[in-house]
Amino acid sequence: MGDNISKMEKKVRELSLLFEVSQILAQAIDVKDVLQPVLRLISEHEGMNRGTITLLNRQTGEIVIEEAYGLSTSQKQRGRYRIGEGVTGKVVETGKPIVIRKLSESKEFLNKTGSRKLEKELSFFCVPIKSGNEVIGTLSADRDYDPEMDIEDEGRLLSILASLIAQSVKVKQEMAEEREKLLMENQRLHEELKEHFKPANIVGTSKAMQDVYDMLATVSKSEATVLIRGESGTGKELIAHAIHYNSFRADKPFVKVNCAALPETIIESELFGHEKGAFTGAINRRKGRFELANEGTIFLDEIGDLSPQMQVKLLRVLQEKEFERVGGTETIKVNVRVIAATNRNLEKLMEEGKFREDLYYRLNVFPIHIPPLRERKSDIILLADHFTEKYSKQNNKDIQRISTPALNLLTSYHWPGNVRELENCIERAVILSTDGVIHSYHLPPSLQSAESSHTEFRGTLQETLDRLEKELIEDALKTHRGNMSKAAKMLGITERIMGLRVKKHNIDTKMYKPRKKPHISM
Repeated sequence: MGDNISKMEKKVRELSLLFEVSQILAQAIDVKDVLQPVLRLISEHEGMNRGTITLLNRQTGEIVIEEAYGLSTSQKQRGRYRIGEGVTGKVVETGKPIVIRKLSESKEFLNKTGSRKLEKELSFFCVPIKSGNEVIGTLSADRDYDPEMDIEDEGRLLSILASLIAQSVKVKQEMAEEREKLLMENQRLHEELKEHFKPANIVGTSKAMQDVYDMLATVSKSEATVLIRGESGTGKELIAHAIHYNSFRADKPFVKVNCAALPETIIESELFGHEKGAFTGAINRRKGRFELANEGTIFLDEIGDLSPQMQVKLLRVLQEKEFERVGGTETIKVNVRVIAATNRNLEKLMEEGKFREDLYYRLNVFPIHIPPLRERKSDIILLADHFTEKYSKQNNKDIQRISTPALNLLTSYHWPGNVRELENCIERAVILSTDGVIHSYHLPPSLQSAESSHTEFRGTLQETLDRLEKELIEDALKTHRGNMSKAAKMLGITERIMGLRVKKHNIDTKMYKPRKKPHISM
């Protein structure tokens, strides 16, 4: 009778454990939050000393302890196995549970964690956690050795518990693998960015650009604020990228802000963020660009277009490294490196009272001047080749070369739009080309010479002056309806000279006079 009562109590205890475990798992939002309580329950109900849940990383083939009860952090970190290694590795390999009545008699148990001192005899249980037929991890536990213990029954209970938590662990495993993939992809993209924006990949070998490279190498490893000066289209943003990705902040955010593109009404919110209800439409709290760039770099393009009010607030961030969100009272401290850029004459703006002198000196710690393309003529062909290759790939074209007449046009043009204008010209030419060659006639009309467009000057200087003189006289006569006196006055010559010129060019003044209306008698 006593044995029956004992068995009945054991069954009730097991059912209670299974019910409590299923309740915890059912309420789980993040499985990481429930694995520890599950292991604790097993220990309390079954008298287990230690328990572990391991997961198999399918990418690396390594089995690691995901959660443990009764193990220190360092012991958990030591618990790493290959498939087939030790008891845990064998269970993952075979998909079958292993029950060891006495650990002291087992050769397979490796005690990698160092948690089992074996000062007293222990029994060890390790069962697979499966998703369908796939083994995704293990559930293991140990307890003091008891010669009267039904060791198979204990193993069966652990197998049931492993089935209950299998789905939760499967989700955890997939999340971990997805996170690892994202981290690897993020690292790959980050390395690509660093490679793309290193100074060696900024096209140009002219003396002017070599000076820029030297300054980049000097300032990148510092924390100095940089002010990049240069005309529109010279590549100031590319230089800012190069500074960031070659700095000690390369692994941190790089946040760009175009100060000229943002309306005055929202630029403060964009830079510093806002609190919920700060203004109409502010339905949620929003972080600003400075907050997003914390520990990294913020690039303030077109800094010369900031309003005086915003200049004051920016000055405070540069000086104090702190600000408040729009509509907020909490002071937020940030650690941000500032790189600014402008094509405006800040010195002239200061004279006119449009740019703060104290802000100018805060920004102008390390100025870098980017030369316009007309001052680095030797780089034009290099840039043209670079953009030809780039847009050939983008448009699935096989452009073999740039013709000599086209190169002559490119190198003789003054490029008011700088590198950006050159890039646009080459993109257009690549699209227009049909024979694998960029010809001069593929370039925009603004680059064309008289020879390339077949509009060369023809005739002598005197013939050209005579044509121009005749056109001016005819225009004056047309304006004053054939009145030679008024036309002469308009051109600043005497009536006598006017008459001689009209006769010389055989101009019929009558054709410019208004026709008289015919008289109709009644």
